[in-house]
Amino acid sequence: MGERWGLTLPLPGLSLAAHEDLVKQAEAVGYTDFWSGETNGPDGFTPLALSAAWTENARLGTGIVGVFQRGPALLAQEAAALADASNGRFVLGIGSSSDRIVEGWNGIPFERPLGRVRETLDFLGVALDGERTTSGFKLESAPAQRVPIVLAALRGKMLELAVERADGAFTNFLPLGGLPTVTAQLDGAPEGFELLCRFFCLPGEREAVEPLARFMFSSYITVPVYAAFYRWLGYGDEIDAMVAAWEGGDRQAAAAAAPWELIEAMFIFGSPAEMKERIGAFVDGGVTLPILTPITTPDKLAELIAALAPA
Repeated sequence: MGERWGLTLPLPGLSLAAHEDLVKQAEAVGYTDFWSGETNGPDGFTPLALSAAWTENARLGTGIVGVFQRGPALLAQEAAALADASNGRFVLGIGSSSDRIVEGWNGIPFERPLGRVRETLDFLGVALDGERTTSGFKLESAPAQRVPIVLAALRGKMLELAVERADGAFTNFLPLGGLPTVTAQLDGAPEGFELLCRFFCLPGEREAVEPLARFMFSSYITVPVYAAFYRWLGYGDEIDAMVAAWEGGDRQAAAAAAPWELIEAMFIFGSPAEMKERIGAFVDGGVTLPILTPITTPDKLAELIAALAPA
């Protein structure tokens, strides 16, 4: 197993207030990291603020929060607050998010994502060091320790920017066969550079998980940024029929057209032992921090988290 082992927060189907015991249990059985998501559930910071009080040593990271939905000064304030609350255990994961979230849900133009991320990095580098930015902003008190920054980076230019300016790259929905394409972009990365990847863990054999896996794959990989990612990885032909069905408004046909070989290469299925072996293949291929998202009913979460804990 890798040296670090992460868990996604919040956990599915569970109120934030009900997380305390599970977060404490996860840290006790060996999870070293808790990384939040930010789609249409809780924001990326609140679950980590709670977890800062519930944990002692675990690292807490936003995985990821968008740079369009917040101004850079607010982002610096939130990062400094989490770093303070956790006694320096915080990592800021930022990214451009997706056109669906930024423009569709928030009504903010999704323009120049690479440029926006680069400008945000420039601002944060100055602000989190306690210096005054060119806009005149200065944190009331700078973080006592340096706040590492990880970039959500799927394809070439964003991966290049991560290598050049950040402490790590965060990838998602990555099939095992696409991993070498991603790691090839990380040549020349500084020592200690991290490659983080989120894994969706669906316990059970194919017949039990297939309907949910098909639904999840077709609803995510048809989002333009992920469709572009899969084409960049060389899977354009495999996803064409699914994307066409989705864009034509036929969700059922899209799920039916989702290529099973890719679903199997991306999701983590099987028994806990099989799932850990599959994640181990990604770690062997260059993922330095697997972040597990256990997909099960709330009553079975504690058991699955324990079963997937590092050896």
